[in-house]
Amino acid sequence: MLDDLNISKDLEKNINAAKDYLQQFKTGTMGHFINGKRANGQSDQIFKNTSPVDSSVLNEVYSGSTNDINEATKAALIAFPAWRDMSGNKRRKILHDVANKIVERAEEIAFVECMDTGQPLRFMSKAALRGAENYRFFADKAAEATSGHSMPALDHINYSIRQPIGPVGIITPWNTPFMLSTWKIAPALAAGCTVVHKPAEWSPLTAMLLTEIMHDAGIPEGVINLINGNGETTGKALTEHPDIKAIAFVGESKTGSMIMRQGSETLKRVHFELGGKNPVIVFDDANLERALDAVIFMIYSLNGERCTSSSRLLIQESIHDEFVDKLSERILKLKVGHPLDPTTEVGPLIHQQHFDKVCSYWDVAKKDGAEIKVGGHITKAISGGLFVEPTLFTNAKNTMRIAQEEIFGPVLTAIPFNTEENAIEIANDVKYGLAGYVWTGDVGRAHRLGRYLDAGMIWINSENNRHLPAPFGGMKSSGMGRDGGDYSFEFYMETKNICVALDNHKVPSLGV
Repeated sequence: MLDDLNISKDLEKNINAAKDYLQQFKTGTMGHFINGKRANGQSDQIFKNTSPVDSSVLNEVYSGSTNDINEATKAALIAFPAWRDMSGNKRRKILHDVANKIVERAEEIAFVECMDTGQPLRFMSKAALRGAENYRFFADKAAEATSGHSMPALDHINYSIRQPIGPVGIITPWNTPFMLSTWKIAPALAAGCTVVHKPAEWSPLTAMLLTEIMHDAGIPEGVINLINGNGETTGKALTEHPDIKAIAFVGESKTGSMIMRQGSETLKRVHFELGGKNPVIVFDDANLERALDAVIFMIYSLNGERCTSSSRLLIQESIHDEFVDKLSERILKLKVGHPLDPTTEVGPLIHQQHFDKVCSYWDVAKKDGAEIKVGGHITKAISGGLFVEPTLFTNAKNTMRIAQEEIFGPVLTAIPFNTEENAIEIANDVKYGLAGYVWTGDVGRAHRLGRYLDAGMIWINSENNRHLPAPFGGMKSSGMGRDGGDYSFEFYMETKNICVALDNHKVPSLGV
């Protein structure tokens, strides 16, 4: 536990504040949020939610049944017409009020998320603010959500409009759950859809905070509903429900294909942001100091538990040894510790099951002939915590499992290449295609790789930098559809064309 931890005054203060914030979840078993109020639901199945920091039980949670999904969907269906018909300007005001209340509770959200997921405070302190930014961005687009195009023809005027699709299901993951929930829910509400949200079983706390914040800000009853539970029962009931018109899902590729099968009977629209095995390609003409910073940040921040992490380092042979040596020195200096410690850079992994998966790749690497250059061990930063050493694999080939499979932890695999063509070949030789990162001083090469890498998002001479109007999504097994700006509305809305004649064209006559 924490008693044996040598803690600073800042950490002690943060731990005490977190205990106060978490107390609200310890008074009784947490249930769901249906039609404007908390509800225990109709299932007596309960799961324990544990903290990866020290394996302590944070709270107990009711697991939603098919009947609970039915009740939430019914509420969303009844609430839909009024929310759809509300003016975009009125929805804009409500969503800005949501953003304001998120900012007011930013510390609470951050501290709860740190203890629920193990993510370090240095990243989670900004999670609530990023979530508020998502609501503000889509709030400002709410008034234009239904807008379309004017397409005049010779004898007709064609114009298009957009209409919200109806109640939608949103299934969010356990890594940075608050921010990713806002990223999906904000555009759905701005579009005029109603929502049934199922958060990840391993990180349910901030989803309830967000739902109650939305309700307190004036989101009408039934417009936003939350059902906790597992994927096998709760998630399946949501994805199969005939009144849910679309499913937006963030998570594993295997789960995405399962959801697609489950929704096929009702011809459900799906949007998937799935896994990644993203390359960061460093050429010998790059600014190597900036590249080094970006390589480290994009795999060891957020505990490596992010879909856009650059988990494969493709490094040109001429600078391979020097770059790997500098990289190793920096990795050894990474601060592993309590997520509420402001100095911590890597916290514990989310859950015992995931911890075991990440640790299993150390033996996989050795078996396949790779070298564990740095890390490769469990670390007891805190008794009972799920901590691992930041790890670097070298002498690796792209055919190895450590280069092909998404490990989703603070684990980097370094692979040498010689030519530009060789780098593209290695980068594309995986089933995933979410993101790619290129470091080079050659402008032409930068654009060529931007064109030829099989990924939905490419960053040139930069770490992951999110721009809200830009499309966000992947190719191949990394998903389908795009978030961001109008791309989000394309998913949550139907486009309708209306054709009006000018009354001067010849109408065909039959039977005259």
